[in-house]
Amino acid sequence: MFQQGAALQSYNNELVKCIDELCAKRDDLQKQIRDEEEEKNRIQNDLQILTEKLAKINESLAKKVATRNDYDKTITETEAAYVKIIDSSHTLLNTLQKEASVLKDKGVPGFKSLPNS
Repeated sequence: MFQQGAALQSYNNELVKCIDELCAKRDDLQKQIRDEEEEKNRIQNDLQILTEKLAKINESLAKKVATRNDYDKTITETEAAYVKIIDSSHTLLNTLQKEASVLKDKGVPGFKSLPNS
């Protein structure tokens, strides 16, 4: 009977030791879980901040691109108008020179011919 009691005590000691080891492993795993949850929360917060920054940058870029497109349109229209003004000025000068030549040829007194371009 003494041997059975000793064996039972030995089994009990082993069982307590195993339970203690499992509790220690569980506690270690719980710490790892807590650490990873904290890291996950930090990353989610960082991601939210970066997402908001990205949205603001995209909005700013869209406005700047639209403004640049307006500049491009204005420049193109202004250059086209300038070319028309130059062409009209050239046409006007040619017409004036022809008329001056005609008046000179008709002998209009005091009229001198205009210089050629």
